[in-house]
Amino acid sequence: MSQITDVRLPVVQLVRVSVGHRGSAGRGGALHEASVGFPERTLTAVVGPSGAGKSALLRCASGRERPDQGKVFKGSRELEALDDQELTEFRGLLVPRQPEVDPALTSCQIVAEASYATGRRARRAAAMEALRQVGLDEAAGRYPDELSAEQLKRLAIARTLPAGPRILFIDEPTDALGLAGGRRIMDTLRALVEQAGRTVVMGTRDPAAAACADRTVFLVGGRVVGKIDHPTADEVAAELARRRPGQSRP
Repeated sequence: MSQITDVRLPVVQLVRVSVGHRGSAGRGGALHEASVGFPERTLTAVVGPSGAGKSALLRCASGRERPDQGKVFKGSRELEALDDQELTEFRGLLVPRQPEVDPALTSCQIVAEASYATGRRARRAAAMEALRQVGLDEAAGRYPDELSAEQLKRLAIARTLPAGPRILFIDEPTDALGLAGGRRIMDTLRALVEQAGRTVVMGTRDPAAAACADRTVFLVGGRVVGKIDHPTADEVAAELARRRPGQSRP
């Protein structure tokens, strides 16, 4: 089993990860020897145009997809070394662009289903705490069709929290939200980092969202082509414009 021995390990690290295109007609984004780590208690934005490989990176990093080549580590352990329960729990930490929730359950019930606490009361308590952390506790008794698009995003984030994860992956958190709604979602993610001590990794095409990150990692054609610490929205937009497909020079 492969291990990493650095004393300051990232929470999750990809080492020379490659994955081919998925889906019909070769669509779905690919990765080419992507190496990147996600330090503890940071918000990292993985930025690139549509098809750059952002979703593929998030799927590999969260164990949802096995790389064709390369390795993914959770701390010092390779993901392939996790047992079935650990891997199932870890896969649940990815919030997809369009989360699916059971329309017959209330917000509290949806989050409680994701809790590994023992007993109904304990699961409900864990769910209510998770909803509180994302500012959705007042909607605990509401059903999904009674929630706004922003609230559904919050609900999907809350569903990852009862197990007390160190890391959360989220794909396009501000997608289909207005400016104000996107700003509130980013405030929620920042609070999870700064107040709850989580590590958050998000894929985004939104320069304003990326500007909320501690670090931005740029993908073009499935390759990591650059990084900016504490970026501004203008810096992200300029880098996206400069890093057009076909350019892979760091």
